[in-house]
Amino acid sequence: MHEAPMPFITLPNWVKAAQQCGFNIEPVFRELRIETDLIHLESATITRPVLEAAMEACIARSKGRHFPFVLGETFAFDYLPDLETFVTTSPTLREAARVFDWVRELINPMIRVALEEEGQVARLTLQLGPETPRQGGRKPKPPKPYFAEATMAAIVKFGRALLRGEDKLGRVTFTHARPAYAKQAEAYFQMPVAFGEKRIAVEMPRALLDERLEGGYSALHQQAELRVEHRLTTLTRPTGLVAAIEEACARRPELPARGINAIAAELGLHSRTLQRRLSDEGARFADVLGRVRYRLAIRYLEAPGADVESVSEKLGFSDRRSFTRAFSRWSGVSPSAFLRRKVQKVADL
Repeated sequence: MHEAPMPFITLPNWVKAAQQCGFNIEPVFRELRIETDLIHLESATITRPVLEAAMEACIARSKGRHFPFVLGETFAFDYLPDLETFVTTSPTLREAARVFDWVRELINPMIRVALEEEGQVARLTLQLGPETPRQGGRKPKPPKPYFAEATMAAIVKFGRALLRGEDKLGRVTFTHARPAYAKQAEAYFQMPVAFGEKRIAVEMPRALLDERLEGGYSALHQQAELRVEHRLTTLTRPTGLVAAIEEACARRPELPARGINAIAAELGLHSRTLQRRLSDEGARFADVLGRVRYRLAIRYLEAPGADVESVSEKLGFSDRRSFTRAFSRWSGVSPSAFLRRKVQKVADL
């Protein structure tokens, strides 16, 4: 059973981190067939195996710096400004920590951060991975430690920003064994870093949670919270059969050109059963296919030497004119115009 895709709204941060680590991430994305559709970034998804492969490829290419730490450092709420406003206008660290519930909903469902208090110590404790076992009762394979490192780097970054750079945080702990790059970790976090511990966490004095922050701004804070809550009520992500179709087409890009029968067969269904189940989910096959084709069109057009005619054929359109109409409806520009923009960007580099 394949895992459902997860959001990949952090794609721009990966690009930025790669640049800071001295390599171009485009070949990584191209090799792993990762979509790079900034126009519809909020609906971009990626599977966990592909995300792990991307992380390992980036670590291998990084020059002199540990990629997960840089990725965490470069993280920003670029496409979710209301979250950043909520954090930066929080009156206390305790209030700011509420953002992690929304991070899980809007950015990555694999990330769960809990605030724990014990005696004089407070911890922001991280758990990675799905909450429930896969079908058949099999326990999910734990994620590689690199994602814990990137997430903790981002948490420490925002914590220090709220504290105006004051060195009040205590230490960072990880559950994985001490790695060869442990000294890099200590140099990056600039505080004690312990490995082989019971928790993935950043520890701090408990009293720090309720100290008043200089950036507290009550009116803006409340407005940001209302906007985030409104966003959550209107949030729609592919689930169920829709997600399964999108994942199948991501694995086998030739499927959309073969039509509904091929996609249904890939999922072990009859085409009529697939349509009926989509209807039960309030979706139409034509709409799902359109989203899949658009993402593939972006991928194909971004490839070196791409031309509109061949892309049209790969996607299963009857002719170039049909593809042009569809792509223009999806993106607001014709595929030819998209290619001209790509050529111009390359020329400007």
